[in-house]
Amino acid sequence: MSEALFRIENLRVAYPQRSGESATWAVDDVSFTLQPGEKMGLVGESGCGKSTIGRAIMRLLPASSRVEGKVNFLGESVLDLTPMQMRKFRGEAVALVFQDPMTRLDPLMTIGNHCLETLAAHSPELSKQQAKEKALATLAKVKIPASRWSQYPHEFSGGMRQRVAIALALLLNPKLIVADEPTTSLDVTVSAQILQELTRLCAEENMGLLLISHDLAMVAEYCDHIGVMYQGKMVEMGKTETVFSNPQHEYTQSLLKAALHIQQEEGTGNREQGTVSKENPILKVTELKQHYTIEPNFIERLFKGESQTIKAVDGINLELYPGEILGLVGESGCGKSTLSRTILQLIRPTSGKVEFLGQELTNLSRQEIRSCRRQIQMVFQDPHACLNPAMTVGQSIADPLLIHNLANAEKSKEQVLWMLEKVGLTPAELYYQRYPSDLSGGQQQRVAIARAFITRPKLVICDEPVSMLDASVQTQVLDLMLQLKEEFELTYLFITHDLWLARFLCDRIAVMNGGKIVELGQTKQIFAHPQHPYTQTLLAAAPLLAKA
Repeated sequence: MSEALFRIENLRVAYPQRSGESATWAVDDVSFTLQPGEKMGLVGESGCGKSTIGRAIMRLLPASSRVEGKVNFLGESVLDLTPMQMRKFRGEAVALVFQDPMTRLDPLMTIGNHCLETLAAHSPELSKQQAKEKALATLAKVKIPASRWSQYPHEFSGGMRQRVAIALALLLNPKLIVADEPTTSLDVTVSAQILQELTRLCAEENMGLLLISHDLAMVAEYCDHIGVMYQGKMVEMGKTETVFSNPQHEYTQSLLKAALHIQQEEGTGNREQGTVSKENPILKVTELKQHYTIEPNFIERLFKGESQTIKAVDGINLELYPGEILGLVGESGCGKSTLSRTILQLIRPTSGKVEFLGQELTNLSRQEIRSCRRQIQMVFQDPHACLNPAMTVGQSIADPLLIHNLANAEKSKEQVLWMLEKVGLTPAELYYQRYPSDLSGGQQQRVAIARAFITRPKLVICDEPVSMLDASVQTQVLDLMLQLKEEFELTYLFITHDLWLARFLCDRIAVMNGGKIVELGQTKQIFAHPQHPYTQTLLAAAPLLAKA
C-alpha cells in the first residue's frame, strides 16, 4: 500500500495555563490517517478541539503549548522540522485556510500584492508576469475578477475576503489543504463552487483535504470520511455514508438530530403568526441607497480618468412588523450587511429614508442616534472582531447598560450574571471574569448575543449570528433567541446565507442580489414556489442532509 499522506498518532495538545489552573487536554489521544486524494471531514461543537488539530498540524500553537504524539507527513515527522523546513512545509506541502480571513490578510496590501508576495517567497523562479498570470488564474477559480486586483481587503465583503484566502492557499499547489470552516462566511452558491473546486483539485492533483466544519450537510456532500470530535476526543470515525446512516456514539446521534431539526419543514416560518401585528411597521425602509465611489489611482486617472461607483444598496423598500422575524438572504457581497449597517446609521445612506417606531433616523444627530440604539441592537457575524480583548466578558456585556445609564455597577453585575445564565454560559460567575481569548468561537458568539439583548431592545438585527456554531449549539441558541423574543417582545431582522436556517426561523424572507431585493414573501411560499431565477439557483445549491 502507498505511504499515507498524513498520519496522526495519539496526539495530545494542552494550551498554556494561567498560574493556579490545572492543565486540560484540548486534544486528547487523537489518531487518524489521510491518504492522497482523500477528503476527510472533522466535525464537532465549538471548543471540542477541531481547530486545535489544524493548528497542531501546521505548528501554529501558542508558545509553551504541550504537544505529545506523532504528526507525520509522507512519513516525515512534522514536529521535528527546523524553522526553515517548516516555512517551506507551510504553503508548499500543506496549506491552511482559516475561519476568519482577516487574520490572513494585510490591510495595507492589495489583493494582487498578497498573491505576488506568496509566489515570490515560494516560487522565486517565476517572472513577475508569470506570477501575475498564475495569481489571476487562481483568483478566477474562486470567482474573483481581474478588475479587483488592485483593491484592498477592506473593500471586500467577508465572503469575498474568504475567497481571497482560499486562492492564496491554492496558489502553491499544496498536497494537503487544511480548511478550518472555510465557507462559514460564504453563501450557498459560492460555498458549492469553492468546495466543488477543492474536491476537483483533490481528484486531479491527488491532493488531500481535511475539512474542519460544523456544517454536517456540507461534510456529507463533499467528504469521503468523517471524524466526530467531542471534548477533545475522537468519538466516532468512518466512511461518511456509514456514520450518517448509522451513528454509533450518542453525541453523533445528537448532532445529526439537531441538524435535521433545523432542516425540517415545520419551522417558525410555518407556524401561526399570532404574535405579528401588521398594522404599524416597527421599521420602514424607503428607496434606501448606499453607493460607494472608488477613486482611480494616478495611473488609472491618466488612462481612464473615471471613478467607479459600487451600488452596495440600490433602492431598497422594506417593512418589518412588530413580533416578526424577517430573513434577509443572498450571496456574499450582495449588500445584506451594508443594508443592516445603513439601517443602524453606522454608515449614513446616500439617499432614502429609514423610519424606526415612526421616527426618521437619517435626520438625527449623532447623539440622538446613539440614544436610539438602545432600542435597536445588532449581533454581528464575527464575535471575535467585536469584543474588546482587554475587557472581561462581564465588562463587555455590562458596557451597554452603563453607556445608556440603565444600571449602576452593582445592578449591572446582577443583570449580566442573569443574562449569562440565559445564554447558557454557566457557571455565570466563572464566565463573568473570563476574557474573549479564553472562549471558543461559539462561546464568544453567546457573549455577543447577551450584550445585544441586555438593553432590552425592540429590534435586533442579527448578521449571521449562528454561522460559526455547530448544529447542536445552533439549535440551542436559536431556541434561546425564540424564547427571548417572546419574553422581551422582540422583532428580528435575521441576515443569513443558510437557507434552511431561514426556513426554520423566519416568518417572511427577502432575497437580495446585487444591492436589490429580487423576491419578498412568506417563507413557505418562497420555498415552495420561488419566482426569481436567482432564488431558484440559491435553493438548488443548498446542501441537504435528508430531503424534507
